[in-house]
Amino acid sequence: MNKLKIALSVALISISLFSCKGKKFTKLKSGLEYLIVKDEKGDKLATEGSIIKMHIKTTLKDSTIFDSHTMNNNEPVETMIQKAAFNGDPMEGFMLLSAGDSAVIRCVADSLFRGQMPPFAKSGDTVAFYVKMISVKTKEEYKKEQEIVSREQISIDDKLIQEYLKKNNINAQKTASGLYYVITQPGTGANPSKGQEVSMNYTGTLLDGTKFDSNEDPKFSHVETFKFKLGTGQVIKGWDEGIALLNKGAKATLIVPSPMAYGKQEMPGNPNNPKGIPANSVLIFNVQMLDAK
Repeated sequence: MNKLKIALSVALISISLFSCKGKKFTKLKSGLEYLIVKDEKGDKLATEGSIIKMHIKTTLKDSTIFDSHTMNNNEPVETMIQKAAFNGDPMEGFMLLSAGDSAVIRCVADSLFRGQMPPFAKSGDTVAFYVKMISVKTKEEYKKEQEIVSREQISIDDKLIQEYLKKNNINAQKTASGLYYVITQPGTGANPSKGQEVSMNYTGTLLDGTKFDSNEDPKFSHVETFKFKLGTGQVIKGWDEGIALLNKGAKATLIVPSPMAYGKQEMPGNPNNPKGIPANSVLIFNVQMLDAK
């Protein structure tokens, strides 16, 4: 089925390529060129701050730089529309589209790569973006949608976590957000405050016991102490909340529902865990707080 979807998507891109041949592109003051191949007359254009999903293929001459159909598991790319950062920024072209629209956007390679030209490109080359806009949402719409998805996924994960706890005879505490934790060794002193730098040792596993990362296991090639500023978004939500429950010297197990970890995003693997972290994975971290400053 996936192969069929990809084949159909590639066919649609080919049709779009054919349909724009010989047609006149509109050129903006920034130098960006665009051609609307299909206009669905949507009532909501992408604007600065919008969250969009789109299928996109980027080409330069005969080379494909990126194709969401074949390089992103046939899933559309999700991104936030930002103010154009340079002349010819494709963001300016995305803001001309609404859900259902298809377009070809072109810019000069010099503007796009800005001094970091790939070896197969030269000054004056044209980079083309073949775009199919899937959806356009405001920040508020996107936030509400994500909250609903998060609640549903946390409910699913909670059942898995409870089964895991029962199977392994673990007595864990649960926070209001859905995070489970067990303090296996009490520490001393006060818990850290938001903004403090905490120093940690950790080992992360999936529910099935597969180890995906550790700064204690030499196999992962980074045995140095892990440091971050608490509560500032430098780590996953499950860590920002869970580490705040510990004090110096404390050891704990954090069982993190996927929306408080990497959610639906798949994380790449490494030689010790080639499969990486699958989408919507509950994560278990055995952690020790070494210090907080």
